[in-house]
Amino acid sequence: MSSLEHPDAVAIWDDSLAPRSYNAGAEGYAAPKIEDVVSRLPSIENPPEFEVYWDLNDPQDPRRWPLWYKGLTVMTMSVGGTVIAISSTIYTSGIPGLEQEFGISKITALLGVTTYLLGMAAGSIILAPLSETIGRRPVYIVSMAVFLVLLLPSALATNIESILVSRFFGGLFGSAMVSNSPASVNDIVSDKHRALAFGFWCIGPSNGPVYGPIIGGFVYQYLGWRWTHWIVLIIGGAVMGLILCIKETYAPVILKKRAAAKREETQNARWWTRYDGGQDFKTLLKVSLSRPFWMMITEPICIFWDGYVAIVYGIIYLCFVAYPIAFQQERGWSPGVGGLAFVGLGVGVLIGIALEPIFRRVINSHQPNKDTGLIPPEAMVSIICFGAVLIAVGQLWFAWTCTSNVHWIVPILASVPFGTGNAALFIYVSNYMAQSYGIYAASALSGNMFLRSILGACLPLAGPSMYGTLGLNWASTLLGIVEAVCILIPVVFYFYGDRIRKASPLIKEMERLQAMP
Repeated sequence: MSSLEHPDAVAIWDDSLAPRSYNAGAEGYAAPKIEDVVSRLPSIENPPEFEVYWDLNDPQDPRRWPLWYKGLTVMTMSVGGTVIAISSTIYTSGIPGLEQEFGISKITALLGVTTYLLGMAAGSIILAPLSETIGRRPVYIVSMAVFLVLLLPSALATNIESILVSRFFGGLFGSAMVSNSPASVNDIVSDKHRALAFGFWCIGPSNGPVYGPIIGGFVYQYLGWRWTHWIVLIIGGAVMGLILCIKETYAPVILKKRAAAKREETQNARWWTRYDGGQDFKTLLKVSLSRPFWMMITEPICIFWDGYVAIVYGIIYLCFVAYPIAFQQERGWSPGVGGLAFVGLGVGVLIGIALEPIFRRVINSHQPNKDTGLIPPEAMVSIICFGAVLIAVGQLWFAWTCTSNVHWIVPILASVPFGTGNAALFIYVSNYMAQSYGIYAASALSGNMFLRSILGACLPLAGPSMYGTLGLNWASTLLGIVEAVCILIPVVFYFYGDRIRKASPLIKEMERLQAMP
């Protein structure tokens, strides 16, 4: 299959080939020979003097934005993901109120979590690749606005059905802020600073599920379950203002718009960019929407990490079933104080993010590749291995200290390594996938989010029965054993990841393009 026949060859971001392009691993621009560039274009009939590309220090180039504006962008992406994550779990704090007001069972009430995460799974497949066709910014603005509107039916609901339906569509539109935002961060940072930027971004989405029950416990206790939706609407409205301040980050869309403006201004149809794939919008959209599924089943990197992250993510959502049992039922804590049991998990996540400079040193201590002189991508998998061990240790620690005959601080301390391990896992898996797939990071990460949202949606429904049948100790032990076995996944990837990457059809295609004379 040639590069032009490949379904993802419409606009592969290859920094080393773009005219005067930014090299993601460097701090400046390079100007390759124009004949080398033209030979790799979809059509050599396009005159090189009419190509639209980034100029030196181009202010519209997202990777040349001022540091303060990059910081604002990362912060906005982070708090946007935080709002969506809070909405997924703050709902659980109001479940007793739903049971009482609507006369439903706990399982029925938990369906609100399930439908929300199923909506996020569906949305990640639709909205993430859509951003690779029309741009990140319009997707963020429209999806966040619709998400906020869909909070109203839940807050004003007179039956559980209204809540379940509105939460599904709320999750669908809200997913854009979680699945697309890592790609936006990747759009504006170089390889050198990617892990640090992902660390700051991760503060929100990783801790969002933790903030949910902490905030929701007190909100439900003093204001009632409806206010668990109103508070998200208030916070989300403030975040919407920030989103409106952020410019487009996706380079191909920016350059395409610039070329279109040139054509209109000069009335000359010869202006073009290397991202003009010669396909109409309908064809591009079809390819973009199918890309996450295609990558999930054909890309070895996606197959490995999507499955592992889904298991870990599903177990995290089981915590929102286990912790109320351990601290509210077993110890008799109130909803507000019971929500504070998640503080240890949040502290663990912050520790994982704060350790980024040390993690970076560990990564840079690896032997560089003899051919390229660069640290191999598998070096960051060493941090994932460390995180995987912490996750299993924290889960097993919690399993045998979570009952009332042990002081409450002990199981809360167990959640600290659990949170640290999860932070390391999500940051460096996202980093690895974003670095591997570049401009298609949104599609790769949306497939990851799709699978993990499915497991996160389904496992909590089994939680009450599992904990009721096995008991808190043995059910948590079972999960700890599963996580311990899964340590083999990053270990195998650490030692054999280079071979796995070489088996990737898309990466092989990108390398083939790079090797062209």
